[in-house]
Amino acid sequence: MSADPRLGGIAVLGGGIAGLAAAHMLAARGGRVTLFEASERLGGLGTFFEHGGVSLERFYHCMLPSDAHLLALLRDLDLERDVYWKDTSFGLLRDGRLYGLNTPADLLRFAPLPWTDRLRVGITGAWGGVRPATGLDGITCEAWLSRLSGRRAFETFWRPMLEAKFGDRYRDVPALWFWRRFNREKGGGRERKGYLRGGYRRIVEALARSIEGAGGTIRLRAPVERIDLDGAGRPTIGLRGAPLETFDRVVVTAPVAALRPMAAGGRLEGVFARIDPIDMQGVVNAVLVLRRGLTPHYWVATTDAGVPFHGIVESTTLIDRADVGGAHLLYLTRYLHRTDADYALGDDEVLERWLAALTGLFPDLSRADVIDGFVFRAPFVEPLYTVGYAARKPPEEPVAGRVYLAGSAQVYPEVTSWNGSTALAGRVVRRLVDGARAVP
Repeated sequence: MSADPRLGGIAVLGGGIAGLAAAHMLAARGGRVTLFEASERLGGLGTFFEHGGVSLERFYHCMLPSDAHLLALLRDLDLERDVYWKDTSFGLLRDGRLYGLNTPADLLRFAPLPWTDRLRVGITGAWGGVRPATGLDGITCEAWLSRLSGRRAFETFWRPMLEAKFGDRYRDVPALWFWRRFNREKGGGRERKGYLRGGYRRIVEALARSIEGAGGTIRLRAPVERIDLDGAGRPTIGLRGAPLETFDRVVVTAPVAALRPMAAGGRLEGVFARIDPIDMQGVVNAVLVLRRGLTPHYWVATTDAGVPFHGIVESTTLIDRADVGGAHLLYLTRYLHRTDADYALGDDEVLERWLAALTGLFPDLSRADVIDGFVFRAPFVEPLYTVGYAARKPPEEPVAGRVYLAGSAQVYPEVTSWNGSTALAGRVVRRLVDGARAVP
């Protein structure tokens, strides 16, 4: 497509899914796009590593039938036909026992709760599926779920899963976060997930080809240290040790915490100072390549005290094993803040501790069943939400017609996912394009 002079030159900061999707959409509309990625590869949380001649993802991924924005992007990239779907299930480990929690009958068999509490938890789920979202941003998950399910059920059933995601910050999380997440996962009744044959690497590579095929430029190992406005109000971008580059517009997908340092002392300093410095939760993932499967469930929440990880994702209950070299692929995950001492533990120590805990939970699993193990970390995964977050999240256009934001702190109330990021990127791109084309 030929360049649209009204869009001009557009810098996109960040090569995760939001940045790639935004750059793809802008290049397709005639923008002269330059994408800057600080690391040596694209994909953000969708990056991969090589093992046994196949590509494995550092962090687990799946899609849901309700992920309309991501599926539309795959359709645009001619990839949707390679998505396959499977019924999946959820389990919860409590006091060393594994419970499936996928049907009303499963819930009625959940022994850690008395009968009356099991019924109230079931009613909570049914009500959450039909209740409108109105008012839920103004009440915490703790208050709302305790009121619906009862305090005892909250402490036994809901609280461990909230703590697994947010640690001691769970007390601040608004009920709207839970409502959206629950309805994305369970709103359609039966749990069903999808995966792209060949992995999410194909999405990243297809987006890169699309951007470059439309005349865009992708620059890797290009950490942006400076963002400012020139005398004419146009954005300028400064890389480490390089002169400033001028663009007509910029789309920033980096974490909010990075904005103020990049703008310090410049014309954007005051603009970014008015944006709430929203903190983010990080994650540590141990990826285990196994000779055998572990459970029938895609996701198992581990709620017992002393277990160093909070989730077990057996991705090969969804992913065809042929896509991962015939092995069984297991992700042990723990969400925690980047300043937590456990975030900085060495890879060998993480693997040793976590494998010891895993074999303690599953005594029939031996070390001989483990082919290999890897540890990956990401410091900025999901905002630490607070009540009233909808009013606090960063604006999408902090400088009219010039500076746009499309980071994970803005996805709310949608679930932080590739679908949510794709939806946000599309919304920001439409705002940018409509604004640019409205100017004579």
